[in-house]
Amino acid sequence: MLYRQIVGQKEALGRLQKMVQDQRIPHALLFSGREGCGNLLAAMAFVQHVYCTQVENGLPCGVCASCNKVAKLIHPDLHLVFPIAKSKDVKMSSDVVKEFREAFLQQPYLNLNDWFNELSAENKQPLIPVEEAADILRKLSYTSYEGSYKTMIIWQPEKMNSEAANKLLKILEEPPDETLFVLVSNAPDQLLATIISRVQTIPFYPLSETEISEGLIQKYNVNTDVAQQAAILADGNFREALGILTQHEESVSFLNHFQQFMRLALKFDAGKALTWIDENAATGREKQKQFLQYGLAVFRDALMYNFGDKQLVRLNGQERQFLEKFAPFINQKNYEALIESFNTNYYYVERNANPKILFMDLLLKTNELINWK
Repeated sequence: MLYRQIVGQKEALGRLQKMVQDQRIPHALLFSGREGCGNLLAAMAFVQHVYCTQVENGLPCGVCASCNKVAKLIHPDLHLVFPIAKSKDVKMSSDVVKEFREAFLQQPYLNLNDWFNELSAENKQPLIPVEEAADILRKLSYTSYEGSYKTMIIWQPEKMNSEAANKLLKILEEPPDETLFVLVSNAPDQLLATIISRVQTIPFYPLSETEISEGLIQKYNVNTDVAQQAAILADGNFREALGILTQHEESVSFLNHFQQFMRLALKFDAGKALTWIDENAATGREKQKQFLQYGLAVFRDALMYNFGDKQLVRLNGQERQFLEKFAPFINQKNYEALIESFNTNYYYVERNANPKILFMDLLLKTNELINWK
């Protein structure tokens, strides 16, 4: 797990590298950032740097025995804690650590949905139970195998129940010697304030569209137009961008879908509207969310095309041609209302509202706003 595998995040990675180079590593770090920012992958790269025995030019070599062990998540002094679906056979992370290794190595931008799909536990509640805290204490009481740090990476610590969180707090207050905690959180606001006060926070920010697009092109040899559209839809989330590529293969295009919607909104036809809504409802929640994100991106570019610098418009090719014809319908009077309507629908789609009712309402509202003189 080398730093160069991580998309963007130069500021955070620079801080981590300097910590190791200066040998000033805090006993507890919090890698905080939204899903898809790369903080879990960064945690692994940082630990590899800490354990590397042949550092070259201030960076881990990636080839020594320690680097190879961390890269495979099998270093004896590296311990992993993560949410589980508790059952009769699964009480702690160690019961499914093999599955976690496989899931992470297959998808370094692993998210909670990926992990629970791996466990075939999509409908269960992710949890880090209180038994985990006792196991952490036990593991950290041992002498390190290779004479270095004993490292505990806790992924999604916000999933700890209150009893486990309070026990972790006690460990952080009085950590054993040569111990390193790395908490990797997508929702640090859900952690106890007393835990946050005892860790040094390294913020990871949502990725820019340029960073996502370049990452897709460099790492996956993706077509430029496809990469740019995936970046627009991903909303700073590299895992989401990869999911879009998987779901839509080489097309990843919502243009036709959006064109049909806007034609119906411009000149409402009840029969065609019902057909569009039925087809949209059948696509599933994730694609509905992506359609709404795409609409928000088009509205933004339309306003920029009309009133800003046309060089800042992100859409290209066929989308650019569509935008030139569509932009006159977006103005300062209806822009904010359109954005609010699409954002509101996104919120309700996430909460499993009836898509047929939602999108019929959205279509009627858009019809009113687009024809607003």
